[in-house]
Amino acid sequence: MEITLDHLCPGMGASVVRIDTKEVLRRRLKDFGFVPGTYVHCCYRSPHADVSAISFRGSVLALRSRDLARITGRL
Repeated sequence: MEITLDHLCPGMGASVVRIDTKEVLRRRLKDFGFVPGTYVHCCYRSPHADVSAISFRGSVLALRSRDLARITGRL
């Protein structure tokens, strides 16, 4: 089942399938190793769900929901 990563709740994880963000963000994520096939895990979600902390490959990034909505993952 595929979902956008903004729907991940803390404790859930998914494998990245597609990244449709702006080129600048896509390049930054790629530099961190956030590429299709990477398994990501949601560690934290802010109370208003506008920011989530996503862990992958030993790193943790805080990303806005509007950016996570452009990234598709497979549960």
